[in-house]
Amino acid sequence: MLRKASAITTSKSRGKTAGPDAVHVPAPGEGKRGEDGYLGYLLRQAHAAVRLTMERTLADLGVTSPQFAVLTMLNAYPGLSGADVARLTFLTPQTVGVIIRNLERDGAIVMTPHPVHGRIQQWTLTNRGTTLLTACRERVIALEKRLAGGLDAKAEASIRRWLANVATELQQE
Repeated sequence: MLRKASAITTSKSRGKTAGPDAVHVPAPGEGKRGEDGYLGYLLRQAHAAVRLTMERTLADLGVTSPQFAVLTMLNAYPGLSGADVARLTFLTPQTVGVIIRNLERDGAIVMTPHPVHGRIQQWTLTNRGTTLLTACRERVIALEKRLAGGLDAKAEASIRRWLANVATELQQE
């Protein structure tokens, strides 16, 4: 969860305000949590803020960020196996297994055996899953517009290209 900015830390066990030796915990955008921070940390901080906002945005639909990622990938690439979904969504196979069972139970996805390798289970969206994803997308698109607020098309394209290149370059190692 996001923490509110505080000039000093407080001790919950004693309920007292910390003394003059208390360490200032910077708010997002301050100090090393701002432009002076490490790029990796800033990416993680931004990701955490986006994920929390997305969780709150999708909560009343009963969808989590990882479930949204799974639905999105199955829509983009119908017939993926659970292992493929895990790789594409950066989730563990165990987590994807739970998500897939829940989405299948709720009628959002359906399993079909692979035509050649019968032991491989392929997953696709049902009509219900497509409808759910459409409702989620409307909200996520609004969040994406907030993220890109203040950027012109050229700056947004440059940031997208940079982020894709970071992933490509670092995975090649």
